[in-house]
Formats: sequence, structure tokens, C-alpha cells
Amino acid sequence: MRPLLFLSNAFINTFGITQPSPKDERRIAWFIAAMLVFVIAAVATVAAIVLHVAFHR
Repeated sequence: MRPLLFLSNAFINTFGITQPSPKDERRIAWFIAAMLVFVIAAVATVAAIVLHVAFHR
């Protein structure tokens, strides 16, 4: 859990988002992690589609 909290705090501080209350820290950390996984999956999917199209023409 510690690396996840570190990652969320880095994200919050980088983008200047208001610091969450201590009771909301874990919820926000999981939300940021989920969004990060979603973005990585979306980029990987687009890259796979582009490579598939590029090599099958």
C-alpha cells in the first residue's frame, strides 16, 4: 500500500490538486491507480491495433 500512496501523493503534488483528508487517502490512491492502469491498457491496445494494421498490409 505504501508505494501506491507514494504514487498518488506524487500525482497530487505534481498537478497541484488539493490534498485529500487522511481518511480519503486510500480511496484516492486506488482511484489514481485504476485510472493509471486504464490509460496504460488503452495505450497498449491502440499500439497493438496500429502494429497489427501496419504489418498486415
